[in-house]
Amino acid sequence: MDGILPLWKPKGMTSHDCVMRVRKLFKMKKVGHTGTLDPDAEGVLPICLGQATKIVPFLTDTSKVYVATAKLGTATETEDASGAVVERKDVTNPPGQDEIAQACSQFIGEITQIPPMYSAIKVNGRKLYEYARLNETVERPERRVHIYSIDLLTPAPVDPACFTIKVACGKGTYIRTLCVDIGKALGYPAHMADLVRVQTGEFAESGCVTFEKLEEAKENGSLETLLDPLLKGLTHMKRIVVDAKTSIRVKYGQKLPKPDIVSGEEPFLMMHDEELLAVYEINKKDSDEIKPVRVFNDEQKCR
Repeated sequence: MDGILPLWKPKGMTSHDCVMRVRKLFKMKKVGHTGTLDPDAEGVLPICLGQATKIVPFLTDTSKVYVATAKLGTATETEDASGAVVERKDVTNPPGQDEIAQACSQFIGEITQIPPMYSAIKVNGRKLYEYARLNETVERPERRVHIYSIDLLTPAPVDPACFTIKVACGKGTYIRTLCVDIGKALGYPAHMADLVRVQTGEFAESGCVTFEKLEEAKENGSLETLLDPLLKGLTHMKRIVVDAKTSIRVKYGQKLPKPDIVSGEEPFLMMHDEELLAVYEINKKDSDEIKPVRVFNDEQKCR
């Protein structure tokens, strides 16, 4: 089976846990997720099976939409509700909706983030959370990320120290850190109290399946019907349509002369008769050529 499973990850499971469970359900080894979601979070987690595992890096690059609740007054070591409290400040005069919206607006566009210590970012070959668990300090690298929009959702949570936002962002954005930074802009320590990922690229909450539905499909022998085609995960990439003769060369993974319409460093799709043949990019050693990054087998058409 080849395809993308639009899974709704439940709270309490790691993304790796989800991959292992999907492997057992489908009885397949070639399974991989497309972007880690914290254990305490729930939401859209596209999982690639079979040949779809070849597109994992390209799906990971897609934009994402989150709904997050931030809580003012306490900061934690993990920047979310699971960590130990490291700072407190009484929220005696909670900010109003207009003040919160104004603070959020400061973080729209390209911004700089310092990732949390409890994250998988590597520094000197080790993940930051490994340093944190050993109580070792290390300088964290700044990251440039893009926030497309931040909408303050209403009605406000019952707790006046909390507010909920909907964030559309590019890859690599830490919503935990965004909540902390918005809190600082409001004059309070803060942490992320809740997180739901409602969209990843073309995969949205409305089209996702739960593990309960997967178990039912397994009993009915209809697991394959729950998979989306590979191309759904690649709608953000440019397509180059080739003729039948060229398609043969593409399937063999050959380098080709660069088409005039190709420019930039971003990889692109090679297509023939609506069939996905490969992912190509400009050859860095010879800018007049394009070379394959991923080639899909001809045993099954990747539509």
